[in-house]
Amino acid sequence: MGFYTNKKILITGATGTIGQHLVRQILKDEPAVIRIFSRDEHKQFEMQQALHEYSRSLRFLIGDVRDLNRLTRAMKDIDYVFHLAAMKHVPACEYNPFEAVQTNVIGTQNVIQAAMENDVTKVLFTSTDKAVTPTNTYGATKLTAERLISAAEFQKGPRSTQFTAVRFGNVMGSRGSVIPLLKGQIIERKTVTVTNMNMTRYMMTPHQAISLLLTANEQTLGGEVFVLKMPIVRLSDLVEVMIEEISEKYKISGSIGIEEIGLRPGEKMDEQLMTPDEQDKMFELDYMYIIPPLYSSSNEHYRPIRTTVFEKNPFAPNIMIEKEVLRSWLINERLI
Repeated sequence: MGFYTNKKILITGATGTIGQHLVRQILKDEPAVIRIFSRDEHKQFEMQQALHEYSRSLRFLIGDVRDLNRLTRAMKDIDYVFHLAAMKHVPACEYNPFEAVQTNVIGTQNVIQAAMENDVTKVLFTSTDKAVTPTNTYGATKLTAERLISAAEFQKGPRSTQFTAVRFGNVMGSRGSVIPLLKGQIIERKTVTVTNMNMTRYMMTPHQAISLLLTANEQTLGGEVFVLKMPIVRLSDLVEVMIEEISEKYKISGSIGIEEIGLRPGEKMDEQLMTPDEQDKMFELDYMYIIPPLYSSSNEHYRPIRTTVFEKNPFAPNIMIEKEVLRSWLINERLI
């Protein structure tokens, strides 16, 4: 039996890239049901067709995290909630800041409230490294949501629900991210637009992202932020590898142009995994960090946490990934 065998799970934003990977992984444990909660009926239809052999274990619910009543009904009898739904594109959040607040902040509070009303066992929230000293609306709303999750753990009264967050870097190949964008530009235009070739980002594979989610949900004691140790990718290396591999695969002759267009509003040249204050109190494991709850004075009880579920990761944090390793990740994850 697996951790999710015969359990009932609800995943908000489950039709996104990470959501679909997570659903497939949890299905291996033969859960009683996974409720797919999202607002895009077309994506739900496509996912339903792709996973038709699991129809007895999946339920597709149209809904928005902004709607507390719908969330409350959807969480009836649920054991575990994975809260993935978000507005995540930096320019869209900058141009529509209150929309980002309604989805990322109010939506998260709605998830918290609905989970407590239904006595859900655990709620896991997916955050981002952009929540660390944020310079844009997206990061600011995710930081606020992180704090809501942490505060919920200590303001829940007699409720037993555990609230936890994980902090992601850039997930390679996720919908709307740089890798599918570059691929399309190379094939269609034979030129790519980049913000700044010296920009760096923490990156993780979808497999690593799911491992972090599942480990955090299984091992949480409530109120923590789990952060995977990730290598740094320089944008220039990613662009060069993408051009080389896509050109070879699609038989594109001639040179591919590169146009630097500058940072978008709110963007950073470099990201951080945690603040200096968080570094002072975090607990380090082989493959991840655990930032204890805001109101916790000890992290000794985290020592027994296992990290063997992670794939072998040879990277220390803050190490620039080599181009050939980056190339192997892109190929092995079938992103090109």
